[in-house]
Amino acid sequence: MQYDFKKIEDHWQQYWAKNETFKAENNSEKPKYYVLDMFPYPSGAGLHVGHPLGYIASDIYARYKRHKGFNVLHPQGYDSFGLPAEQYAIQTGQHPAITTKTNIATYRKQLDKIGFSFDWSREVRTSNPEYYKWTQWIFIQLFNSWYNVDTDQAEDISTLEALFSSEGNTTVNAVCDETVETFSAEEWQAFSSEKQQDILLKYRLTYLAETEVNWCPALGTVLANDEIVNGVSERGGHPVVRKKMTQWSMRISAYAERLLQGLDSIDWTDALKESQRNWIGKSVGASVTFNVKDHDETIEVFTTRPDTIFGVSFMTLAPEHDLVSKITTPEQKDEVNAYIEATAKRSERDRMADVKTISGAFTGAYAEHPFTKEPIPIWIGDYVLASYGTGAVMAVPCGDQRDYDFAKHFNIEIPNIFEGVDISEAAFADKEKTVIANSDFLNGMNYKKATKRAIFELEQIGQGQGKTNYRLRDAVFSRQRYWGEPFPVYYVNGMPQMIDQKHLPITLPEVEKYLPTETGEPPLGRADVWAWDMQLNQVVSNDKIDDKTVFPLELNTMPGWAGSSWYFFRYMEEQANRGNAFATEDALNYWENVDLYIGGSEHATGHLLYARFWTKFLKDRNFVNVDEPFKKLINQGMILGESAFLYVIEGRFVKNDKNENGFVQLIITKQFFDELKHKSGKIEYLSPKLKEFLKEKLEFHKDFNSRLKGYDLYYNAFKTTNIDISYVTLNNQLNLTEMTNDNRYELLRNANYFDGENIVESNDINEETIIKVYREVEKMSKSKYNVVNPDQICEDYGADSLRLYEMFLGPLEQAKPWNTAGITGVHGFLKKLWKLYVDDNGLKITDAEPTKDNLKTLHKTIKKVEEDIENFSFNTSVSTFMIAVNELTAQKCTSRDILQPLLILVSPYAPHIAEELWHQLGNEMSISTAPFPVFEEKHLVESSKNYPISFNGKMRFTLELPLDMSKDEIEKTVMAHEKTQEQLQGRTPKKVIIVPGKIVNIVG
Repeated sequence: MQYDFKKIEDHWQQYWAKNETFKAENNSEKPKYYVLDMFPYPSGAGLHVGHPLGYIASDIYARYKRHKGFNVLHPQGYDSFGLPAEQYAIQTGQHPAITTKTNIATYRKQLDKIGFSFDWSREVRTSNPEYYKWTQWIFIQLFNSWYNVDTDQAEDISTLEALFSSEGNTTVNAVCDETVETFSAEEWQAFSSEKQQDILLKYRLTYLAETEVNWCPALGTVLANDEIVNGVSERGGHPVVRKKMTQWSMRISAYAERLLQGLDSIDWTDALKESQRNWIGKSVGASVTFNVKDHDETIEVFTTRPDTIFGVSFMTLAPEHDLVSKITTPEQKDEVNAYIEATAKRSERDRMADVKTISGAFTGAYAEHPFTKEPIPIWIGDYVLASYGTGAVMAVPCGDQRDYDFAKHFNIEIPNIFEGVDISEAAFADKEKTVIANSDFLNGMNYKKATKRAIFELEQIGQGQGKTNYRLRDAVFSRQRYWGEPFPVYYVNGMPQMIDQKHLPITLPEVEKYLPTETGEPPLGRADVWAWDMQLNQVVSNDKIDDKTVFPLELNTMPGWAGSSWYFFRYMEEQANRGNAFATEDALNYWENVDLYIGGSEHATGHLLYARFWTKFLKDRNFVNVDEPFKKLINQGMILGESAFLYVIEGRFVKNDKNENGFVQLIITKQFFDELKHKSGKIEYLSPKLKEFLKEKLEFHKDFNSRLKGYDLYYNAFKTTNIDISYVTLNNQLNLTEMTNDNRYELLRNANYFDGENIVESNDINEETIIKVYREVEKMSKSKYNVVNPDQICEDYGADSLRLYEMFLGPLEQAKPWNTAGITGVHGFLKKLWKLYVDDNGLKITDAEPTKDNLKTLHKTIKKVEEDIENFSFNTSVSTFMIAVNELTAQKCTSRDILQPLLILVSPYAPHIAEELWHQLGNEMSISTAPFPVFEEKHLVESSKNYPISFNGKMRFTLELPLDMSKDEIEKTVMAHEKTQEQLQGRTPKKVIIVPGKIVNIVG
């Protein structure tokens, strides 16, 4: 009976689906375990072999936990709102919902083929109105909440209104906008409704504000910092500029300290925790206020070094700072405006990363030093960010290298305030060795004493105070796009109002185009039916807006991270109970939070931070009972692709550095490319044969084109862009026949070939011509044409082979290259495993008693596999399986007592073959419910030792003896052995050296 993996895998995938084998229960006497993958965005490209890596790892662990007696929740769904579907809609006019549905069907088909033990009954799709109804509901709860610093948690906004009515806001300790004015209870009660709403908006956890944002004109939307790479959009590589817009924002900054402290309670990698710590960016120092000379304005700065305040020789504002336009003098206006315009084209990340470029502009204005009253020039510079701190710094060039470089570049004074320190070459930043000088009342003090004294003196004159600052900024929550969650918000006299929960969801309207309007409004501005009727409590036509009972709805949609910030709670609830809550109290209390979360590290400062923020908020408001969403988190590494390249020489005409298109190309070997002394230059640099060939071809074109007379003949040798690996054979040869109809490679198809000795002209190249491509390992990506489709792997080798191979490639957390040729090894192992149970006559398992060696192999395998799974070292388990099968095959093992538990060990990794053989052994229930084998140490304890018997240090034979045998008994037995007598030939040895359990050496 042959191993028919296609038939086996298809059968068991259907069986699991029909019988809902992996459906979790919300009421179980078993302990719970919740395993979750970061759910995918369903792109049109589908899965490549890199995508399932984390899913396979989590599936192994989920299956293992079921074997260990846990009630396992292992769900899957789709993060189905996203820009790619919207961009496709803009190009084709097809509604994003249709594209998304089609893509999800592709993903589901691919995922099912790999045999995951997902509980599909709990699937979520963030673009499903029944799901985003609760995303809208959470937004409303955030809007109706404020952060009470005294209780260190979010509270209902009604408690704040009660405080305002009884006490005003002078005693309220809340996280709020810095522009809030103080008022009494009487004043509050006298305020108009609009005024009260405006004040409350400055306290709410989600609020409207004019914010500096990353605007991408090509995509027509605002992007988060983590959606920008190297100054351009991650999606599409479009330019991004800084722009002020009125946006919804989330007051995540209120949770900065709790987000920091919470990292100590979760089992995440140190690297991931450090990423979040750096992003949150806690700093302890002082807030200092500088008055602007000749203006009724002040500049507030935050500094971690108030001890250096007498070293301030200039101030730098972020180019976007509100004060810049107010204080810039007429003489400096043009220069300042030009600098602001240039800075707007750079992202914050780009500005932060660029430590080499020194640029800035003088505003012409001056601040006043709080103690000396000396004038301090005010500059703008792009190394200061409006979104960090106050958007202004007091520059102390003697103590900060970036300030030092700026001052040197612009010839600004650098006063030295450090005792015994030379600052002629660089700034001095070692605060632990600091002794302050030239600083009035701070002279002679060290860093700590000077810091305390400086803060005290600043407080005395009312120009500063001690302060803890965080880099973490409030999160912009608006996107100017169509395909996202609509806000449950309408506007009355410009003030936002929430739609009552009972009328949710507010679903996306139909629009004729998915682009922003001609007047710059988001795509929802194109909707004809997008107004809220307060009497009918429904969405109605825009032409009914009367600002009395019918009002305009919000035109922005929520960002991509909205739906992913709480989806893990939705999975906890069974489909039948999802109508009246995002999850019932019973479900939330039972599952609590995710026990194991697996996904990419690229989400460290995006999704993972936002999900923690929303969880803490929901806990504050008693909607959930946990403070952290993910107990343990593992970042899987990346499976890299092997991209294919060719090396080419192109002949061309050049005159006065002006290039004409090359008329001839030759594919060359990498070896020849490396041997070229010049990678470009005059044709004379080349070998005679190559030079004459190129010259002949180029001169032919020159003769027929008078425009080219007078041009020199040059060549350029280069590596091509990626070649689609579907045109490359397993032995790295180019399949020219397959390339024939691909217009991307028209030039290459017409190229000639030079192997370093002979030239094969394009007309003579055929299927027999061996053209070798060259490989480089890099990220697997559709754009690099190095994607390997898992469907094809499953078709050719089976899902179990794919699962085993992905684990066998290397440690889960590390990046590793894919090599399709390598999968034959694990496929061969599965065939060998099959033959251990089945031969041409069928099942060959017997009830024979296992031998000592059988038991030893089984139990060392149990021990190693259990340790590997618990430590997520899945790659070494695959090796262990191979060793076990080899040993048991050599032992000719047919014992059910050995081979049945072996299947349970293999099952998490290769579930299809394990399930098939399990049932052939006569088991009726799925192998997924079988208890994990118990390791017994006694089977690994050796009772005898195979002693090497040496004569004068040379081993001549071995002898197995009991380990508990005494030295005298060992000597007596060895000396009596016939092989010993043969070696001695009647001689009496001088001595016999015995090390029990190790060696026997007969001397003489």
